[in-house]
Amino acid sequence: MPTRRAALKVLHWTVVPFFVWFLVVTPADVARVGSWAITLHSVFGLIFVTLALIWTADLLWRGLASRPGPKLTGRARQIHRPLHLTLIWGLFGVAFTGFLLGLTASRVLMAGTVLPIAPPLGLETANHWVGVIHTVEFYGLGAVAAFHAAYHIWRHVRLRDNALRIMTPKPLQRFL
Repeated sequence: MPTRRAALKVLHWTVVPFFVWFLVVTPADVARVGSWAITLHSVFGLIFVTLALIWTADLLWRGLASRPGPKLTGRARQIHRPLHLTLIWGLFGVAFTGFLLGLTASRVLMAGTVLPIAPPLGLETANHWVGVIHTVEFYGLGAVAAFHAAYHIWRHVRLRDNALRIMTPKPLQRFL
């Protein structure tokens, strides 16, 4: 059985490519490619949401795993916890507003083509606004994630701490 840190490292690096995928590729993009791309996008969405919910459940069950470390001081130390909590709760928020999109839709939306997201209520105006919130929330979370990456790179370069090494897969640690 892997340690919690090892499991969270795998979770973290599994979420990243899906997160980037959804930042770059929209449903309209995949619709132009064809039905197989829509299916793939939907499967990616189901995997992404599942990972986000697992991460949130871990946070609720065991708390935040990361610690600021001894070299982190002042403002950088103060933002450490809120930054990581914003990312995890933000992923949950994206999953939740995705559920609300399915709930307010006019037809059944399927996650991964196998799982109905929610019973559709056909609330057109609510669906529009939930879609706006979902989009703004996701791209806002993308900005937070970019800041998070820059924050850890800054820590690695400026403070020469081990935070980046701790979360980097073992085969890549030699490059840090």
